[in-house]
Amino acid sequence: MASDKRLNDLLRWSVENSDVTRNDPSAAETAASQPEPSQLTPELMAALMGGPSDADLMKASIEIIQSPPSEVTLENKLIAFDNFEQLIESLDNANNIANLGLWTPLLDQLKSEEAELKRMAAWCIGTAVQNNEKTQERLYAIGGVPTLVSLAMAQEEEGNVRKKAVYALSSACRNYQPAMDVCIEELKKLGLGFDKVDATDMEAVDVVINGLRERIKGDA
Repeated sequence: MASDKRLNDLLRWSVENSDVTRNDPSAAETAASQPEPSQLTPELMAALMGGPSDADLMKASIEIIQSPPSEVTLENKLIAFDNFEQLIESLDNANNIANLGLWTPLLDQLKSEEAELKRMAAWCIGTAVQNNEKTQERLYAIGGVPTLVSLAMAQEEEGNVRKKAVYALSSACRNYQPAMDVCIEELKKLGLGFDKVDATDMEAVDVVINGLRERIKGDA
């Protein structure tokens, strides 16, 4: 279908024009090793009805990330994740994750076999829910908090993955009591005995978050 061809062109353009590709020569070389890239010509822009929307780019990024390793390299998946993270720094785009049905595939990456994909997924989750009750509620509703706690506490995980999981928890729990309650409950199951924490008390939240960070250092 013509729309599929335009989407493929959009995906390639996203990779070619990401900050990672421009700033990292090795990433650029990896992207260059893929099939000959198409250019985002005026005709293609017109075909895309004036250019890709943020929603188009968000969906395209997740499609790249979900693609089998035989079709998309890890380097290009990380470029797509970088693009996605930058897009959802916008409050409107972060809120649109739910409308686009992207929360489930994003959380699925927390269980990836690739540590870097888990790290980027946690990073994106933290960005999406920071100071945003609407996305905090969505993450809580789909059961993302227990997964993040497990990742943060997993000694077998790389330190950078665990640190981003803690960052995501910090963003998810501050000023949102339901997520804070689940976080404390899950930590108790794993042997960390915290009393009930007021999510609006930043010092109390910091005790929990800093405790997790110190635990990661101690496990290193």
